[in-house]
Amino acid sequence: MPLTRRDFAKRSAYTGAGVALVGSVGVLSTAGAIGSEAGEAGDGDEQGTERHGGHEFGYGPLEPDPDGILALPAGFSYRIITHSGVTKLESGEFTPSNHDGTAAFEGPRDVTLLVNNHELKGPRSKWKYPVPLAEGLVYDPAASGGCTIVEVHRQGGQITEWVGIAGTSTNCAGGRTPWGTWLTCEENSDRAGENGMTKDHGYVFEVDPYDRRANRNPQPIKALGRYDHEAVVVDPKRGHLYLTEDDAEPNGLFYRWVPPHGFKHGRGQLRKLADDAGVLQAPKCYDSGGRFVDDLSRATKIGTVYGVDWVDVPDRDAREVAVREQFDIGEVTRARKLEGMWWADGGAYVVSSYAREESPVAHDGQVWFYDPRRRTLTLKVLLGVNPDPSKDGALDGPDNITVSPYGGLVIAEDGEGIQHLFGATDDGRTYPIARNDLNIGTEAEPEFSEFTGVVFSQDGRTLYANIQDPGIMLAITGPWRRQR
Repeated sequence: MPLTRRDFAKRSAYTGAGVALVGSVGVLSTAGAIGSEAGEAGDGDEQGTERHGGHEFGYGPLEPDPDGILALPAGFSYRIITHSGVTKLESGEFTPSNHDGTAAFEGPRDVTLLVNNHELKGPRSKWKYPVPLAEGLVYDPAASGGCTIVEVHRQGGQITEWVGIAGTSTNCAGGRTPWGTWLTCEENSDRAGENGMTKDHGYVFEVDPYDRRANRNPQPIKALGRYDHEAVVVDPKRGHLYLTEDDAEPNGLFYRWVPPHGFKHGRGQLRKLADDAGVLQAPKCYDSGGRFVDDLSRATKIGTVYGVDWVDVPDRDAREVAVREQFDIGEVTRARKLEGMWWADGGAYVVSSYAREESPVAHDGQVWFYDPRRRTLTLKVLLGVNPDPSKDGALDGPDNITVSPYGGLVIAEDGEGIQHLFGATDDGRTYPIARNDLNIGTEAEPEFSEFTGVVFSQDGRTLYANIQDPGIMLAITGPWRRQR
């Protein structure tokens, strides 16, 4: 049943002019300070650590890494798990490059299994270390991307890595399923014959970290649509899937897929679906006054709540017109650079990395919370435009995201200039966790790659994250504590 503008306006009257915070993460004022100078963190005695209500939050200032890879707070350490062009797969080929979205799974005998996307676009000749074309695991032999699966023993020791899927394109983010698999998303919708591809791209594929046989003969889940996918989450109660699209001209969309009646999720069930199974939908948002909202960048205050109605996608496989272009002005609500998602607190956390001249209002990052029960989007995090990304301090460009077992969010930065992993507490304060110290530019013009694939191990003791270029997976451990 649609949520009408009148219904939402009436509901908002009972929730204080539309401001009703939900989920675990509260407010985050504009670009939070996490610089190296003591005064930049707020009221604490030193950068990164503050007193709040008698409790410390954060972990203190970041200490430069003598090896020039990862700056961490005192007491924390990291271990390199995989390194493109350095570590090798069990088959003998080098670890592929361009690490991106990652999920962690509980393995046998004190083992963590990590599924790691490799965001490699275009023909294989473009890349020194594409995902190897492992027999039986290839979708399109012309494509460079895919996933690897990494087996890590928590006490150290041997690390094993193998191919989970190959021959896919631009595997950016994705999502972990409640039944223990990984949905990897192609952020590229080349057709067969474009850029050397031999098959259509722009799909979602399922990868099983436990059963190698289940990954053979990979098939796209066409029911979820063909477009530049970014991330996906599963509503374990209703069975709906939510997906983000990173695209522009026009801006991308936040999607919902409703399964067909009687469908039951489980390992390998999505790939059995008919191409037109279920319904793919895009959002149409209203403010507390019942007015249509054309773009999520319109929200300039933390706590803004929009009601959401859902509009069916006419042609999800985009046979002639891209999915996002199938809607007229006034039919759907868009957002620039929709990126990472995470399911927690009964809903989906959704990232919009930035907005510029293509959007109504500029910003350097938003995190929204979609509540499926109330059918609302609530703005949780808002980063103002970063005036100087080259300085270590203000944040910009949130991307991959995870909900921390210690409270709040942990966010991977993919902005301009210096790149961080940072936390946001339940009431919106920020604190640094790590800084990328690996300069892939020059001394005169330094360049630092984005962080990706941020995720905690199932026991909460290890935070995994990647430096995308050149492709390094890191395991971060230390004195984690509740952030409040």
